Amino acid sequence: MSQPELPAASPAIIVFDGVCTLCNGWVRFLLRFDRAQRYRFAAMQGCNGRQLLQSHGMDPDDPVSFLVLEGGKAWTDTRAIIRVLTSLGGPWRAASILRLVPAAIRDRAYRLLARNRYRWFGRHDRCMLPPPGQAARFLD
Repeated sequence: MSQPELPAASPAIIVFDGVCTLCNGWVRFLLRFDRAQRYRFAAMQGCNGRQLLQSHGMDPDDPVSFLVLEGGKAWTDTRAIIRVLTSLGGPWRAASILRLVPAAIRDRAYRLLARNRYRWFGRHDRCMLPPPGQAARFLD
């Protein structure tokens, strides 16, 4: 399978669960606070998202994490969350304090949330549509 072609102008891509209510809230949060428009988004249910997950050893049909790609590197779990939050700048840089908690503990809590995200937060029948004016930030 070939690597999906990534837009040249995209410095970072977040692969997320497009039917997860919690994950869609995360994307809406980022659309609001990522004023530099640093991140682009690919739903794991789309061709690009599936290929990106597979090429980084993740099962797109049973993801327990989301994926952040930037500068030829990949981050998952809480490392990805902390990286994204701190990159927003301003008060969001305070999220770096989470690095004081051992990654094994952070990631265990994150995976509990990821495994139960549909039960606790719900799911949609189909992937979210990009908000007006934001379609260019979505790969699929």
